[in-house]
Amino acid sequence: MRDHYLREFEAQVEKVDGDSIVLNRTAFYPTGGGQPNDLGKISWDGGEAQVVDVSKKTGIVLHKLKGATPQASTTVHGTIDWERRYAFMRYHSALHVLCGLVYHMYGGLVTGGQIYPEKARMDFDLQEISPERVQEIEKECNKIVQSGRPITIRFLPREEAMKHPDLIRTKINLLPPDIAEVRVVEIEGLDVQADGGTHVSNTKEIQDIKVVKTDNKGRINRRMEIVLSTP
Repeated sequence: MRDHYLREFEAQVEKVDGDSIVLNRTAFYPTGGGQPNDLGKISWDGGEAQVVDVSKKTGIVLHKLKGATPQASTTVHGTIDWERRYAFMRYHSALHVLCGLVYHMYGGLVTGGQIYPEKARMDFDLQEISPERVQEIEKECNKIVQSGRPITIRFLPREEAMKHPDLIRTKINLLPPDIAEVRVVEIEGLDVQADGGTHVSNTKEIQDIKVVKTDNKGRINRRMEIVLSTP
């Protein structure tokens, strides 16, 4: 939530639930908000296991393991699959560039999205998405990327955050009612929105955005699929 570049960490096992464990702290990202979970490994004195799934239920992060399972109170060392994580960071930030531009240029709100290791897609409530419009969006996205804008994280009390309606870029407000503190991701001079995913710290790390596919997903629902150049 605070340091997206943290690749390794120490923690203590709080609970064992079958082949899953709960830690007192973690750098593993659980599936959510269109971003898949991290993978990696957990090691401890005398054992090691692969982390094959990470999920969040009622505020608790579950790490599903393949292999041995450490006992409660065991001190463990977590290691993130960095190549996978960094791909998600680049794609998540790229989608924020895309949705920021579509919002400011055409007023389009997000109706859905999904990140994959080698591509990402975002849906908007737009009536038209012509080849000319797509070309213009791609061109403007890459201007933003190459301008090297900082991407920062801050936390706001819910009451303060709700005074800024532009923080919610989805057509339906997906912010859970029990969240008292809202995590805000900002791309300097372009986009500010509530978000729980991992991001790069500067748009230049995205490198290059290419819109490779568009789809009509409904009367006013248009999808754009993007790929990024290899870092």
